Amino acid sequence: MKCYIKDYPRPQFVRNQWENLNGTWDFGFDDQNVGETEKWYENFKGDLAIQVPFTFETKLSGIQDESRHDNIWYHKTIQVDAAKLEDHNYIIHFEGSDFVTKLWVNGQYAGSHRGGYSRFSFDITNLVKDGENELTVKVEDSFDLQQPRGKQRWMDEVYLCWYIPTTGIWKTVWTEYVPKISLSSVKMTPNISDFTLELEYNAIAPESRLNGDLLVEAAISYEGKLVSRTFTALTSNHVCAKVDVAMKSTMTYKNPGFLWTPSTPYLYDIEFRLLDGQTVLDEIGSYFAMREIRIDGSKVLLNEKPLYQRLILDQGYWKDSHLTPPSEEALIEDIDKIHALGYNGLRKHQKTEDERFLYWCDVKGMLVWCESPSTYQFSDYAVTEFITEWLEIVKQNYNHPSIITWTPVNESWGVTEIQTRRDQQHFTEAIYHLTKSIDKQRPVIVNDGWVHTISDIITLHDYVAEGAKLKERYTQYQDELLNNDIAFNNSRLAFADGYEYKGQPVIISEFGGIAFNNDDSGWGYGGKVNSKEDFLKRFDGVVTAVKELPYACGFCYTQVTDVQQEINGLMDIDRNFKIEPEIIKEINERKVSCLNK
Repeated sequence: MKCYIKDYPRPQFVRNQWENLNGTWDFGFDDQNVGETEKWYENFKGDLAIQVPFTFETKLSGIQDESRHDNIWYHKTIQVDAAKLEDHNYIIHFEGSDFVTKLWVNGQYAGSHRGGYSRFSFDITNLVKDGENELTVKVEDSFDLQQPRGKQRWMDEVYLCWYIPTTGIWKTVWTEYVPKISLSSVKMTPNISDFTLELEYNAIAPESRLNGDLLVEAAISYEGKLVSRTFTALTSNHVCAKVDVAMKSTMTYKNPGFLWTPSTPYLYDIEFRLLDGQTVLDEIGSYFAMREIRIDGSKVLLNEKPLYQRLILDQGYWKDSHLTPPSEEALIEDIDKIHALGYNGLRKHQKTEDERFLYWCDVKGMLVWCESPSTYQFSDYAVTEFITEWLEIVKQNYNHPSIITWTPVNESWGVTEIQTRRDQQHFTEAIYHLTKSIDKQRPVIVNDGWVHTISDIITLHDYVAEGAKLKERYTQYQDELLNNDIAFNNSRLAFADGYEYKGQPVIISEFGGIAFNNDDSGWGYGGKVNSKEDFLKRFDGVVTAVKELPYACGFCYTQVTDVQQEINGLMDIDRNFKIEPEIIKEINERKVSCLNK
């Protein structure tokens, strides 16, 4: 896209005056938690160096210490141009830091943030000076089961499908000079029925200027050709507009070539300018797509056409950097290899991925389910932490057309008694309705896997190893399963008490998980296979069985790559294919008699 800048961390809201702070930082462990008392933010006492954004547990950090450290510190000297601060604010952004992050600038406290997976920012304009400035960061983490932690273990050793923790800064840290009167966000909602784009602007401006004199210009172009331009007066810090996206002579709803799909991922450039008369106060590059995702009875529709989803579970781990992608190229490689395996989408599991990944999914036409990292214990504290971070995640990623489903809760993690407890059921209902209040279009799956309450898609997880048994279970006992008359997958029911199937789409959103490598280490589901032939027989069996279910409108196979002790990936942790991708692709894309899927 026109706004694309390599390694820019926020590709849908791009300004040019920015600096990437990744690289070498001073670092220290504070196992006695004395750093604040001893004022390390004034006299830093860490004796190590770390490569941000890699966490100390990883090889690429330069430390690779996998033991537990709940309090850690970072320090870095940066340069600031005070001349720019006459008409700009100086903002520092953290794309992700787990879990409680505190910032000091030149020894002065700047603020804190709770949560490990969403972006947060601090305006440090009043704390910096011309020339050298000192940044000091403390991060506090724990094994608390009430905080959203995803697949990070809470015991001293890894086990089953829980892995080495991610502590501290694990995504890009960066700064930018932002005009004092500026746009803080733009929410973009396409409407394909009349080919318009709804825009919700949030601005930073003194109340005295919100009198209609300031205008927001939105200019849409497609392949360099201007499509539409509109101006909206700022009469408050939050205003809405609607833009006509169709050039009537060449772009209409009847020409579907301009709709975003996995096979035709068409994107529009859009530029925003905040104007005071002829003076440009702020300028931002972005992009969007015309696409609609919605539920129609038992079908998921993409742009009014039934969508069959061939998804793969993607946990986004790398051997030497864990949750942090080693490079932007590594993100692109994953997407290309998932496509090579014959999948049209992925379920990003228990992780909010780097936003550059979502950019490339937008560009390359990869469908994405966006999922929240789970808590593992229910309490008022857990509810508050989860809701706060989940809403940050939804708002942060709303504009990405590749995201077609929100998945806030997985397999009753954090709501272990949801089958019968009304407070846990109410919590999932609240999450559902809060998400829908922000996003009126995308489906929401509240408890992916089983024991659903209110959900737009009914998803089921089942790792039975034999394709024949899988097909028999979900054809012969279809009504009983969906009516909660019989259990599946270790005695689990499809619905919580008091809830019932209402004709929603059904997707088998976890299955397979076949363990396969060349040694005796690791584990998977249903027993390990020892040869390529055995793997393909079992893979073909379970995939074909799911595809032949007449009522299922998609599947999600486990998983893309091996992850630490878990060896059920189609690739190993180094991204080497275990089986030739064209063989997997043929099985995934092979037509079956049932509904010509």
